Formats: sequence, C-alpha cells, structure tokens
Amino acid sequence: MPGWLIHNGKFFRDDELLLSANNRSFRYGDGIFETLRLSRGRVPLWDLHQQRLFHSLGVLGFQIPKLFTPDFLLHQTQALIKKNNLTNARIRITLYRGNGGLTDKTDQTPGFIIQSWPAESDAVSMNINGLQIGIYNDAKKAEDQFSSLKTNSFLPYVQAALFARDMKWNDALVLNSNNRIADSSIANVYWVKDGRIFTPPVSEGPIAGVMRRYLLENTLIHEQPLTEEELLQADEVFLTNAFRGIQWVAFVGEHALHTNNTAAHLHRDLIVPLFS
Repeated sequence: MPGWLIHNGKFFRDDELLLSANNRSFRYGDGIFETLRLSRGRVPLWDLHQQRLFHSLGVLGFQIPKLFTPDFLLHQTQALIKKNNLTNARIRITLYRGNGGLTDKTDQTPGFIIQSWPAESDAVSMNINGLQIGIYNDAKKAEDQFSSLKTNSFLPYVQAALFARDMKWNDALVLNSNNRIADSSIANVYWVKDGRIFTPPVSEGPIAGVMRRYLLENTLIHEQPLTEEELLQADEVFLTNAFRGIQWVAFVGEHALHTNNTAAHLHRDLIVPLFS
C-alpha cells in the first residue's frame, strides 16, 4: 500500500509522478542526497547530516533561502514520519536544482523530496556473519572537491553495487584514479593492522560519511591511502554507514579474514549508545 512523501513542503502519495522530464537531477544528477536512520522516533547524528548537506549545497553553488534551514528540514522530516506512522525507518532527503539544460538560466534554490521506508528494528546490530566483498575495477573515482559529496550523480557506485550483486558479494570496493581504494558502493572502508585502525582520507576520493566523521571524532583512526595489497595484508576489515552502523568483513574476494574484535568493540562502545 502506498505511503506518503514530501515534495517541496507538500504531501504526495509516494507512487505519484512528481518531476518534469526536464528536471536537472534526472538529466544530469544535479543535486545531493542524505540517507538517515530513524530510531525510536529520532534521527541520531542529525547535526552531522545537516552539516554535510548544507556544506554540499554551498560547494555546488545553490542559493539557500533564508527559511531553508536545518530546523526546517528536520521539521519536514518529522512531519513525514508522523504522516507515515513510523518509529523506525530509513529516510532519504534529496535536493535538486530546478529544470532546464546545462546552460539555461535555472532557479538556484534547492527543490527537495523526503521519503521514508519502515526499518525492521530500532537497533543497529553488527552482522553475525562477515561480509564478502571484492573490488570493482571498471570505474575510477576522481579526487576533487566534489568526490566527497553524496551527489545524485552516483553512477560508479550504482555499477559497483550491480557488479557485487552479480558476483554474489555483499558489497564492492570502488577505486580512485590512482587505483587505490576509496570506499565501497554504500559505505566507508577501514582496516586494522597491528592494533591500529586506518581509513582512506577524503583526499583519496571517498564519500565523507557521517558515521566515518563520528568515529574519527570519537576514537583514534589514522587516515592513510589504501592499496589492494595493504587491504589483503590487514588483520581486520570493516565498513560503516549511518544506516547500518559497523559491518565486519570476512572475505575480500577469496581472501579470508579471521577476526572482528575491533569492529565489535567500536560497535559496543560507540554505535550502540547512539541508538539506545
């Protein structure tokens, strides 16, 4: 049965056609999005989500109206949650830049769509069985001022996710232009060596993940470029995003990893309290 979404401040059934074929997000991927987790009626890490979102709007040159504030977006999100009668959910906020061609004079203020889907639980649990992941070689991410943004132009990640599905993996790692690992199709990547935790810096091209930032601010993680060889020599590998928390990796391709100790400790000490 269809639920509801919000488009530019108004409720619509979530199966209604809303956007013009001339929409710049549809045509060019001109926009950004945030994926949030609603847990027990609240959005953990909302401050970090809204900071990333408004930073991204600035980098992309949007003109932000005075009333288009983080509090406004949070209020809109809460209204949708109430309308859909949800306590635990996945929420997506998509912002886009008007209609028109590449060189047309276009409204620079953000249009927005907020969607929600029920989540099975209020808790973010770590996976019992380790993930199997691999490396997607057919696309290379640039390392520039846009590479850390969650833009609506998501093609390398889409193709990596489809490749992972075809390979029967849980996820696939995406490379940058130097053939080093940036992140995965849906998460940031970390590795542990000799008791130290590492993750690629944003200069290597990964999305600047909200959960990544939270962990960097609350535990000692070293930012360092990651090669495939270093990944295969790691003692432990895990992934994070704001919806799933921490997920530990058991296989990179056919290479087995045998521990999730660090991931389990981070999950217990930093992830569980966020959703309690």
